[in-house]
Amino acid sequence: MDLYQIFKTRVPIIGVVHLLPLPTSPHWSGSLKTVIDRAEQEATALASGGVDGIMVENFFDVPFTKNSVDPAVVSAMTLIVQRIQNLVTLPIGINVLRNDALSAMAIATIVKAQFIRVNVLTGVMATDQGLIEGVAHQLLRYRRELGSDVKILADVLVKHARPLSSVNLTNAVCDTIQRGLADAVILSGWATGDPPNLEDLELAMDAANGTPVLIGSGATVENIATLMQAADGVIVSSSLKRRGRREQPIDPHRVSQFVEAARQSWNSKSEKPSISEVDLRS
Repeated sequence: MDLYQIFKTRVPIIGVVHLLPLPTSPHWSGSLKTVIDRAEQEATALASGGVDGIMVENFFDVPFTKNSVDPAVVSAMTLIVQRIQNLVTLPIGINVLRNDALSAMAIATIVKAQFIRVNVLTGVMATDQGLIEGVAHQLLRYRRELGSDVKILADVLVKHARPLSSVNLTNAVCDTIQRGLADAVILSGWATGDPPNLEDLELAMDAANGTPVLIGSGATVENIATLMQAADGVIVSSSLKRRGRREQPIDPHRVSQFVEAARQSWNSKSEKPSISEVDLRS
């Protein structure tokens, strides 16, 4: 996957729009206009703050179904993404929680979005929704049937979950790419707002062997310089909210601060000479 081709940068910052509860959710307010207004405001805040892409997900539809969401959710998300696309020109991604990758692929293909996020592409994970099995077999065939070029960003050992057996991170990354055919992989901490550790990111980068590795949670202004030492990009939302509270809307000022910190960390990283360059100078 060529990140530059999609995001016009080799180290993209992808901001997330957490949709308010959608129809059939226990906390659904009954007003789709309220959901759309908030989504449009957040997408605009992310774009004005300088992110390189936006991902839309039904974050507040807890408790999630582990597989297929209700058709009303698919319809609502399709409409909302189209409304966002009328306001911003950034690449758009879809994540249908908890693991409805086929609906995400369908929405993305219809609205001409560029990528989707899949929590469990390969393997079996024990989650609060129960056991979730990988969907690579169905998803890759469905993408081909649709004639779609939507890219698949897949979590490895996704947050809020545990593998059924002891899994080596290196092997999990390799399986996700080589057997699940992921276009990029995502590494997160244990839960929403928790960052992956640098050692795990380094292991994932080595195992990915050129396939992009993205930070999937826990990135902040304070830690992004460290995390970006071993990543090809970042997906971020919670730390961009007002007062850093995930139930609050996106704060444009916090977006700008984060983007500036991330860009500075990448520029510093790029300026460091490689080992081969050091050898040539000596």
